[in-house]
Amino acid sequence: MTVTSSTVPFHQRHDEDLLTLSDVAEILKTLENTLRWWRQIGKGPQFFKIGRRLVTTAGDVRQFMREQRLAARPLIPEPRRH
Repeated sequence: MTVTSSTVPFHQRHDEDLLTLSDVAEILKTLENTLRWWRQIGKGPQFFKIGRRLVTTAGDVRQFMREQRLAARPLIPEPRRH
């Protein structure tokens, strides 16, 4: 596996493509320091190290995005009012 270039659009990346911290910050529209903080507190995409480089996969970022979308939905729908 190789770290993909940020010139490849996210939606065209294979789930196993590696992404750097800066790639993910750009995709999620957040700061790299926010991603570092999320990693420290166990939130956010699952990052791991290859050598000294901190990376994650496109699939892990997609999974994180799905989890966030589902978490934003109410568990019990509000009753309909007439």
